[in-house]
Amino acid sequence: MHLTLRQWQVVVTIADAGTTAAAGQRLGLSQSATSAALNELEGQVAAPLFDRIGRRLVLNAHGRALLAPARALLDAAAELETQAGVGRALDPSRLPLRLRIGASTTIGNYLLPGRIATLLAANPQAEVDLRIGNSAEVVAAVQRLDVDLGLIEGPCHESGLQVLPWQRDALVIVAAASAELPAHVDLPTLAGARWLLREPGSGTREAVEQGLLPHLHHFARSMQLGSTEAIKQAAAAGLGIACLSRLAVADLLALGSLRILDTPLPPLSRQLWVVRHPGKRVPPPLAELLALPPAVFDTA
Repeated sequence: MHLTLRQWQVVVTIADAGTTAAAGQRLGLSQSATSAALNELEGQVAAPLFDRIGRRLVLNAHGRALLAPARALLDAAAELETQAGVGRALDPSRLPLRLRIGASTTIGNYLLPGRIATLLAANPQAEVDLRIGNSAEVVAAVQRLDVDLGLIEGPCHESGLQVLPWQRDALVIVAAASAELPAHVDLPTLAGARWLLREPGSGTREAVEQGLLPHLHHFARSMQLGSTEAIKQAAAAGLGIACLSRLAVADLLALGSLRILDTPLPPLSRQLWVVRHPGKRVPPPLAELLALPPAVFDTA
């Protein structure tokens, strides 16, 4: 083997920090030692990994292609050291639990908090980093190995990732309780209404289009908002109608600000998905938190 883990660690840290000086501080190395490690590695690969822009080092196309495999390599090495007990004489079961989860908005805001609270009640020293974004952002975080796994509300269109069904989520069509709409709303009325929609790339947006457009054919009018919470409040204010997770609107339904519309549409639901990088080992407690089969996620 010609390249060392330390050299790849230097590359990844420079990519994150932007300069050899900043990377050296994070690694406990001098700037000259950091530069030497980078120069030695670049001398052995097919082309430079960084463009030099003033004092900053910015990954070029070659470097970007190698960044994710390098992160996976370092992550696997760290996991191997943990399993081998390097640097400690403690029972592995007593190690602090650290979980990193990426979740799209409905899942992150309405499905996971209760589960995480249960986990932390049983493991007070555990640390959970929950990163919430739209489905496309979560998939990108999984690809970069920024999270242990991702939970999304729409299908994953990126190759090279493991995607498994998680659970189903019921969708309802809602409007302001004061909206001047009949008790039973027909399809022409739905097609002509102003629809409150998430941005492209959102799993909610994709699920709404897949569920409604076969029946309505198009949205005559629409308003795009950047979050489920914004859509809820806009609907309650009478700005239009929306198709959202029943979980997401439960609070405003209970308060009487929103009402579920009776329509001729069939019951709507969507599949929620787990997305995992095949090079990432998912901690068993995370599989337990999400009620996933541990055998599937135990090893990379």
